[in-house]
Amino acid sequence: MALMEQIIKDLTQAMKAKEQFRLDTLRMMKAALKNQEIDLGHPPSDAEVIKTLNTQVKQRRDAAEQYSKGNRQELADKELNEIKVIEAYLPASVSEAEIEANVLDAIEKVGAKTPKDIGNVMKVVMSKFAGKTVDGKVVNTIVKKHLGG
Repeated sequence: MALMEQIIKDLTQAMKAKEQFRLDTLRMMKAALKNQEIDLGHPPSDAEVIKTLNTQVKQRRDAAEQYSKGNRQELADKELNEIKVIEAYLPASVSEAEIEANVLDAIEKVGAKTPKDIGNVMKVVMSKFAGKTVDGKVVNTIVKKHLGG
């Protein structure tokens, strides 16, 4: 079953089970995917759905961080709980060990030596993880650690 179809099926189940929080989160996901479908001009593939859901997770992480800074913990918790619902539809995250191995490989491949090469290394590493769930901030931190950024 396609990812989009699964989300719609789960939305219906959440509606029947009266799980309001999950229902609201699934509705937001469906709206984002519908906007993507309109932009693309065709139904999104699973890879495109994953990309959109990763964007949704990133937006919610940023919002949760801002709410925490503003002493609005209840809103930050809501965003973090929404992330848990969204992540249920994403493939497993890439481990830090796997990221580290790919960063070292990319540094060698690009011939990076200084912090000026961070962008080139990031581009290579992120392209290897296309279609997988990976946090760009974690990748960036590991790249900086190895290049002295």
